[in-house]
Amino acid sequence: MSRMLRPHHGMCFQFYEGKGYSEDFTDHMGRIIREMEADPTQQVMLKVETDIVCENCPNNEGGKCTTQDKVKRYDEEVLKACGLEDRDEIPYADFITLVHDKIIKTGLRSDICGDCSWDYICRGKELPQ
Repeated sequence: MSRMLRPHHGMCFQFYEGKGYSEDFTDHMGRIIREMEADPTQQVMLKVETDIVCENCPNNEGGKCTTQDKVKRYDEEVLKACGLEDRDEIPYADFITLVHDKIIKTGLRSDICGDCSWDYICRGKELPQ
């Protein structure tokens, strides 16, 4: 059985450093990342909607994101850049590699989510192009 994952979280996971909306949120996200990395062959279903990471997010109100338009755009841009579609299933490791190679390595990350409130974390960790 595959785990559902918002496509843009494939970028967030690669820059995660334990900062976030709250301690509850960051602990939860860290745990999800560790679980995914412990079994990189597990299937993820990429869905443009709230996922396991969103469970502890203060922007999640009844299963809907209060910043839905923005994060939906992030998700759709990640799918497009990686040549994937909503509801595609792919091994977690393959998805993370695609995000790294097609978005982060090519410098597209800031074009996709440069208006995110956590952009300063990612920007500080990106390698100069």
